[in-house]
Amino acid sequence: MISKKMQELVAGSSVIRAMFEEGKLMAKKYGAENVYDFSLGNPNTAPPSSLKQDIYNILENEEQIHGYMNNSGHEKTREVIASSLNKKYALNLNFSNVCMCVGAAGGLNIILKTILNPNDEVIVFAPFFGEYKHYTSNFNGNLVVIPPNPPSFLPDFSAFKNAITKNTKAVIINTPNNPTGIIYDDKTLTALTDILKEKQKELSTEIYLISDEPYREIVYDNINIPCILSFYNNSFIAYSYSKSLSLPGERIGYVITNPNIADLTDVLAGLNVANRVLGFVNAPSLFQKVIEKYVETPAEIDLYKNNRDILYNHLTSLGFSLNKPEGAFYLFPKSLIEDDVKFCNEAKKFNLLLVPGSAFGCKGYFRIAYCVGEDTVKNSLIAFTKLYNYFQK
Repeated sequence: MISKKMQELVAGSSVIRAMFEEGKLMAKKYGAENVYDFSLGNPNTAPPSSLKQDIYNILENEEQIHGYMNNSGHEKTREVIASSLNKKYALNLNFSNVCMCVGAAGGLNIILKTILNPNDEVIVFAPFFGEYKHYTSNFNGNLVVIPPNPPSFLPDFSAFKNAITKNTKAVIINTPNNPTGIIYDDKTLTALTDILKEKQKELSTEIYLISDEPYREIVYDNINIPCILSFYNNSFIAYSYSKSLSLPGERIGYVITNPNIADLTDVLAGLNVANRVLGFVNAPSLFQKVIEKYVETPAEIDLYKNNRDILYNHLTSLGFSLNKPEGAFYLFPKSLIEDDVKFCNEAKKFNLLLVPGSAFGCKGYFRIAYCVGEDTVKNSLIAFTKLYNYFQK
């Protein structure tokens, strides 16, 4: 028999993944063109057109491409990433501050493995990516959720300050945010980190700030994304190329450790060892080399921006209440009834697959992942109209 903990995880498996699997069954039944699957954040844009040829060239010309390397990754890859970030954000990173990892998910796990003791607390702001709970639980930590703060969904700083205790070890932020699409600007990050600095001093402890940034390159209307390393010394960035380069299945990303973090040498050693002892060993060797050529390649956001605008304009014209996303590729409207799970189940009657806000710790809302083809978006508008009218009876 599997462990009790795993039994609980299986029983409470991801709502998003369950919807995605249900969508595949519905597509077989009704035809894919008649099902509007907005459940999973699976990028719909193609990777860079030169990617296949670059992979071929690397396989032909790189020696030991399939061999082991330092658990933190190929040194050259790390140097290229550090140099790019230094140029973009006026930082002072070197390769040792970069640890290649198995996507941002792998990155978050090696960070938490490195810093958490049993019963340490990790604070998140609802709505939040549901896997944070599991990543924290992996290392016997406890997730502390700050309630949502609609309509802006920016942090409730009073609640945040009150939630920090002597057991607080880390805070995870996600900007641009999944599921709301909001971005934490300079003012927000300053307020948040001022509280952390105050609490660190008051409690005489280290509190780490982890910025989960898989959507950093998917930003609309020339909005600026501040770099957390410039605001707070005890900070990490977890980054993934899954969304920006449309490579979610390749599991390639990195962790950046602030050069000014407390006990830097120990932290870097911890991340290196965590990669190994968690069984990742190292990030995929081939795609580390691929990434060297694409660290400054911009994300293809035109499709996402167009989809965002079409859906936002239509939904607001119907009467849905929602913010216009500044980044990522999600809309997060208010449900037409209080029970968001029931609302999303009713939406299936119109072949709409939507994710209830409860999956993100935010009841009464639902998420639309608009990283789909434009035809899917346009064809879904009638279904959304029918859904809205259905609840006006």
